[in-house]
Formats: sequence, structure tokens, C-alpha cells
Amino acid sequence: MKYVEEFRDTYKAEALEWQIQKLGNLLKKPVKIMEVCGGHTHSIFKYGIEELLPSTVELIHGPGCPVCVMPKGRIDDAICIAQNSNVILTTFGDTMRVPGSKINLLQAKAQGADIRIVYSPLDCLKIAKSNPEKEVVFFAIGFETTAPSTAFTILQAASEKINNFQLFCNHVLVIPALKALLDNPDLQLDGFIGPGHVSMVIGTNPYEFIAQEYKKPIVISGFEPLDILQSIWMLLWQLVENRCQVENQYSRLVETQGNQQAIQAINQVFEVRKSFAWRGLDEIPYSALKIRPEYAKFDAEIKFTIPNLKVADHKACQCGEILKGVLKPWQCKVFGTACTPEKPIGSCMVSSEGACAAYYKYGAIKAKA
Repeated sequence: MKYVEEFRDTYKAEALEWQIQKLGNLLKKPVKIMEVCGGHTHSIFKYGIEELLPSTVELIHGPGCPVCVMPKGRIDDAICIAQNSNVILTTFGDTMRVPGSKINLLQAKAQGADIRIVYSPLDCLKIAKSNPEKEVVFFAIGFETTAPSTAFTILQAASEKINNFQLFCNHVLVIPALKALLDNPDLQLDGFIGPGHVSMVIGTNPYEFIAQEYKKPIVISGFEPLDILQSIWMLLWQLVENRCQVENQYSRLVETQGNQQAIQAINQVFEVRKSFAWRGLDEIPYSALKIRPEYAKFDAEIKFTIPNLKVADHKACQCGEILKGVLKPWQCKVFGTACTPEKPIGSCMVSSEGACAAYYKYGAIKAKA
């Protein structure tokens, strides 16, 4: 298939593997590299990339899965909104089975709540027009990748004067999360594979603080196997040469300044929250978005009364430590036994971008015991 096979070429992969092994031998000490994005985690295990790396290079799986970092309390809030008899709650499919404190959205739907899966927030406007007697609420999640489409939906709703549409905003920001990880004394990282999709929106400039302040290299990467192998090779070159720079492997889609139209839409509709709770990372200052006062009539948090409570994770689940990169999924006591994709205890096993789901799906249960 043109434009796909080029990034899965066996001979090029072997050449990169040889170069990576060579650089691994030149490292002065073992290194830990975090791939921030859950999409990278799945590609790494799908294509067996971890098996190609030298023993001196360890990959750490980061918190770049928006479903995984959503705390139970926000799931409970979404369920509370959905249980209003005049509400149609819309959401992306991978949020349906994320555990709340008692039930998930799929179970709430089974109990009678009108909850519908959509593929785009713009679909919500069609539902709102077709159901003028109902309040249609979109449960918005995601990093800067999905925030522009949500912002454009709000702008479209305002333009068309669609007054029965609201947004339950849970968009989070990648840069504050990376800073929280870098400030964590329990996690010693040597470099980052930067998130490709987020960077398509924000560009490469926002990552400069990682190289300048924390003296860590970062390479923005695509998602095909050759993308990731090349990014690891670029990172190791920096480490061998004792350089700390922001490099862009994904230059075919990521620009230095990012997507200015998308950034403008985000800034027009949203402002930064003072604080937001992340699963595993707790409260992170200025790490999420909320709707600006100018668009308050579209804000579900204003229109509906929600519990807005902090809820502790299941005692047996160690999703929080996995999201921080402190533990690997197979080190969780319930991984693959009590916690499976069919019956997940934690969010990391639910999402298509979750590290636990990646380990489980691609047979990485071998656990290196």
C-alpha cells in the first residue's frame, strides 16, 4: 500500500536496528526513554520494536492516553449529567467502559440513560437539531489533538444559534503533564519520544523547556515502525554526543509553529483551568481547558449540578503508577487476571491507547519475571 509500506520496510528497519545497537554500545550508562503518547506504545508492541533495542535502552510508557488519565470523579460527573431525563449525552466510544466509582457509562446506558457514541463533536449538533426538546451534552476528552474540533463545534453552535447543546469539557494539556513528570523524583528519564498528533497542533516550540531547563533531549515522532526506530536513533545520537535538543522526526506533518488556525480556535473558545486532577498524577496546575465566559451558555458544568468529587482508584489497580512510568503493566497484581479488556478494573486496560491494553493485546504478558 503506497505511503504505508514505505514506513514498514524490513531492510530499512534492520539498518536502523544495527545503528541503534551500535549507539547502545557507546552509551556511558543504561538510559530510560519515555514515549509520551499511547499511540506510540501500541505501535511499539504491535511491531515488536522493544525487542530490537539494546539492553542499555529501556522504554517507559507515559501518560499520553486521554482516556487513561481521566479521574473517576469526572466519569461520575458525566454519568450524573446523563441521568437527567432531558439529556442526551454523547461521547467517543473508548470512554464508555472507563470505570467510575460505581458504574461506567455503558452500564448507565443499560440503566436507561440516553448515551450515544459519536465520531465527531459536530455529530452532536445534528443530534441537537433533531431533538430540540432535549439537552445534548458532549463529553469532551483529549489533549490538544482533539481540542480544535471541539472548539470549532462550539463556534458552529454559536453561529447557528443551537441553544440545546452543551459541552462537558475535559480537555487536558500535554506540556504541564511533562513538567510534572520531570519534577517527579521517583522517575529518572533520559529523553522523550514526543507525541506526534499533539505536536501537529502545538508545534515543536513548546517543548524547548525540556531541553533548555531540564537538559533532556526530545524527538517528535510519527507512529509507523520506521518513524519510531528513527526517533530512538536520533535520541541516542543526542545522548552519545551529550546534546539536548528538540528534534522533529515527524516533519512531514509537524511544523515548528504548529497549526495556527487550530491554536486560534482553541484560544478563542477555551481558557486554562487553574488546576485539574489527573489519574495517577493528581492535581496539576494549569493543565486543562475550560470554556471561556463568552461561551458560558454552552458549558454543561454551569447548566447542570454535578458531584465534582475526588474519587480514589480501586485499591488493587495501579494505573496511576503505570501512567507515571514508575511501573510496567505486568507489575500490577491484577494485570491479565482480575483486570482484562473484557472486565477492566483500571482505565489503562480500557482505552485503545492504554499501556495495559497494549501489553495484553500484543502478548507482552511475558512479564520479564
